[in-house]
Amino acid sequence: MSIEIRGGVELPATREPIELVTADGLTLVGELATPVDRDPVATLVTLHPLPTAGGFMDSHLLRKAAGRLPALADLAVLRFNTRGTASPRGRSEGEFDGGVAERADLAAAMSFIDERGLPHPWLVGWSFGTELALKYGLDHILDGVILLSPPLHRTSEAEVAAWAAAEIPVVALVPEHDEFLKPDEARVRFAAAPNIEVIGVDGAKHLWVGENYTRVVLDEIVRRVNPDALPLPTEWDDERPAVP
Repeated sequence: MSIEIRGGVELPATREPIELVTADGLTLVGELATPVDRDPVATLVTLHPLPTAGGFMDSHLLRKAAGRLPALADLAVLRFNTRGTASPRGRSEGEFDGGVAERADLAAAMSFIDERGLPHPWLVGWSFGTELALKYGLDHILDGVILLSPPLHRTSEAEVAAWAAAEIPVVALVPEHDEFLKPDEARVRFAAAPNIEVIGVDGAKHLWVGENYTRVVLDEIVRRVNPDALPLPTEWDDERPAVP
């Protein structure tokens, strides 16, 4: 049976509820999705949008990455709620700290990746999640960073400039009609780190609404992390059923 891959379709994966413990003693809830029959070739550590504006581990691009990419691209996908953030998976302990104490949340996620021996970690931040990636990603050993709709509200020019010495790829996908930072503005703001590649996405907005933009984002992630898996199929035909 063939099913169109779109919306919230979940393709086969091993989905494990997990907990992360921060250095300041908080328990954060999350999920690890991995390929069913084989080891992952790389790992996405996802950082969700602003929780005070409705962002959480199930924000749609991150949920779709976890729903599709273990099966389509052999990727492990870690999602979690930062401190004080709630979702159907549960509520992480603590309170939102505007991106300051959340440094420990990212550190807990990276410790989990290391303990599990998950390969080739990439940070994938969306909106507020890009601020955490830019502010604290240099604390960790990474294969690369992907920034979706970076607003650069909380990241200082010095923190951007620090990435100029990074030896890993950093890619920013910036929607043409982003409400907070448009492509031309992003190129100016990222000029302090000219190795950061800024890609403007025609027609898109900050929230990447619509299947076409979901595919743009997931295709670009896979292009960087596991290009051998491209092109990503738009239909699933397998004896293992997908979950609509």
